[in-house]
Amino acid sequence: MRARLTTERIPSTIHRMKTLLVRHATVLATMDASGTEFPDGGLFARDGVIELVGRTADLPDTADTVLDLRGHVVAPGLVNTHHHLYQSLTRAVPGAQDVDLFNWLRTLYPIWGRLTPEAVAVSTQVGLMELARSGCTTASDHLYLFPNGCRLDDQIVAAREVGIRLHASRGSMSLGRSNGGLPPDDVVEDEESILRDTSRLIETWHDPTPGALSRIVVAPCSPFSVTGDLMRESARLARAYGVRLHTHLAETIDEQAFCIDRFGRRPVAYMDHLGWVGTDVWFAHAVFVASDEIPLMAGAGVAHCPTSNMRLASGIAPIRDFVARGVPVGLGVDGSASNDGGNLLAEARQAMLLARLASALRRASGAGAETLMTARQALRLATSGGAQVLGRTDIGTLERGKRADFFSVSLDRLAYAGAHHDPLAALVFCSPGDVDTTVVEGRVIVKDRRVQSVDEEALIRRHNAIAKSLLAD
Repeated sequence: MRARLTTERIPSTIHRMKTLLVRHATVLATMDASGTEFPDGGLFARDGVIELVGRTADLPDTADTVLDLRGHVVAPGLVNTHHHLYQSLTRAVPGAQDVDLFNWLRTLYPIWGRLTPEAVAVSTQVGLMELARSGCTTASDHLYLFPNGCRLDDQIVAAREVGIRLHASRGSMSLGRSNGGLPPDDVVEDEESILRDTSRLIETWHDPTPGALSRIVVAPCSPFSVTGDLMRESARLARAYGVRLHTHLAETIDEQAFCIDRFGRRPVAYMDHLGWVGTDVWFAHAVFVASDEIPLMAGAGVAHCPTSNMRLASGIAPIRDFVARGVPVGLGVDGSASNDGGNLLAEARQAMLLARLASALRRASGAGAETLMTARQALRLATSGGAQVLGRTDIGTLERGKRADFFSVSLDRLAYAGAHHDPLAALVFCSPGDVDTTVVEGRVIVKDRRVQSVDEEALIRRHNAIAKSLLAD
């Protein structure tokens, strides 16, 4: 295969302000390698790129746009490394509330088979709005079924109206129930069509440049829904184009049993066998990964989805072991029907609390005491950790040369009363709600807790109508 990107690629930049000045934040956390934090902090950006970060007294006095964020905490924009935006249409569905992953999927596959292009577009905007209101500035989404004329293009176009960065994964399922897979045959595709459409999407939409709003990811769904041949060919295609690879892996004990029974290998060993390891790959969940399997991951990243893993009773991923052994780890809210929400700041809190529970369980088992995950470590997973997992060096921290992606939260709220002793830690320890401001590439996306680019009330009404129609008899 010859990798060739069209010279007429649709632009993925948004209108940028000339200069932006942030002043007087109670604390600005850069999340850089040294953990630098500036009291009375701020930043100055030009054309969406940060030029200066520091104390307000050391910054310019004027800019085209000035945000006075006194009384606020400012942090880098959060990076969501795994989501299924379309699933916001099927939250809290009866029959899928109190079951494990495989039975949850069996309940929902037929409903998702009724998706339309409008359903994909509307659910994309609802999910991204929810993320933006939680401080997320970059999201990776995994869309893996395309019934009734749906295309990944529907999602990409809809996302641009919201304004946050999107890594759109061209997912796929090719192993139907009649051939030993989990999904019903009417929601899988033939493999030649999958690969052909994936090439088209990369050539049309993928933007490898710094500051890109759109990137394409090659993402066969899971070991129980695609063949080994499709996994291999997808890896070859992605590497020919220089784009990243993503899949679900080792999420549940049932998946582990499926892989051993069908392939004679545990999930991580199966990925290694298929050539699905390396720094251009990241896996969602990675719950059932044994200590001696971590070296097999060979630098591949992990999207840690603590709420989903608890909601579906899947288990606790060995995040502390991954981090200790150099595996890149970011956070993902996962599907809005296996989380039933999309608050990435809340996900950072869940990650911290679940890691502490795992530490307590290890101590009770006689493994010995260990230090607890801190609030700042959880925020690092949600910012620079996520950027590393997605292979982006232009976001994730607030430093000179990085993109002006950040969020702010006012401390003048009931939830933060009595928590001003350490305002940054309060973002994680205290109950997170919507952020006050979210900025992407120097453009204000959320102002006063409201997304600026979309009519929220009208969108919710249409979303609810579509959701109702999907479950109609």
